[in-house]
Amino acid sequence: MSQYQDDNEQDDWGPSKSQLKRDAEALQKMGEEIVSLSASELERIPLDEELAEAVELGRKLKPKKDESFRRHLQFIGRLMRSRDMAQIEEALSIIKMRHSTVNARLHRLEQWRERLISEGDSALNELMAQFHDLDRQKLRQLIRTANKERELNKPPVAFREMYQYLRGEIEDQL
Repeated sequence: MSQYQDDNEQDDWGPSKSQLKRDAEALQKMGEEIVSLSASELERIPLDEELAEAVELGRKLKPKKDESFRRHLQFIGRLMRSRDMAQIEEALSIIKMRHSTVNARLHRLEQWRERLISEGDSALNELMAQFHDLDRQKLRQLIRTANKERELNKPPVAFREMYQYLRGEIEDQL
């Protein structure tokens, strides 16, 4: 009889030691992401009492970034192994998606601001065609002032004001 009787027996061995380590490291990394969330974002994550206490302690240890913080993240990862992670992963992905959506909007606002300053009236007409509620005269004045500030190497006051105006008026529509 051979040492390995059947190929099907190999399926019963379960995941390899390397796979178990990768899974543990992934849970530890997820624990670190949870610890680094803001208080309002943390409220959206469904954590049981024991895990919530561990995360809160991790938030207190976090600024130190020493061995105790690393060991505590391992502890959080160990706690997470015995929990159903589907809801926690879903809540984390929603928070991450919200961050990327907000960043994309702000980036589009910055692009509009740069186009307005560099292209002038053609970009302004295009912007006004998309967003009818904007104050054309105010934008023209901000564009003119921002260009003068650049020419004279002055602080970019109008540049920032234009961004704030656009953000207040059209951020939700982008």
